[in-house]
Amino acid sequence: MGKVERIWSKRAHRGPMDPVQSAVLESDRGMRGSANYAGRRHVTIMSAERWREMMSVLGAEVDPAARRANVLVSGIELLETRDRTLRIGECVLKIGGETRPCERMEAAHAGLQRVMAERWGGGAWAVVVNGGTINVGDDVAWEDEAARL
Repeated sequence: MGKVERIWSKRAHRGPMDPVQSAVLESDRGMRGSANYAGRRHVTIMSAERWREMMSVLGAEVDPAARRANVLVSGIELLETRDRTLRIGECVLKIGGETRPCERMEAAHAGLQRVMAERWGGGAWAVVVNGGTINVGDDVAWEDEAARL
């Protein structure tokens, strides 16, 4: 079982990431009010543990908001999770694939793009299957975890 650590909304493409305490996710549309709303990648998710690992490799202290993901989770491994179903609070999301780091990661810190390119360091993107509200502190769990054991 994991937890939502932080949530960000992107008000414009290439614009700043605004921290929020909650967000509305709409089925087949994405995060309401986000610049990526109704795009192919509804929500981007990043692992807090993986972020800390990458910061350790770089010897850096970069705020995870620099990654430009929508949701930072802890206690959930995102590596190789394409097509898995994730529950965040009352919402259900299907992982579509890895989020590859872009050149903007180099602007955040030298070497960050290279480090993020390994083991899904950029996180994952998902589509919203069942919408609702997500909040910082919500539980996060794989829907199919019991079937995998």
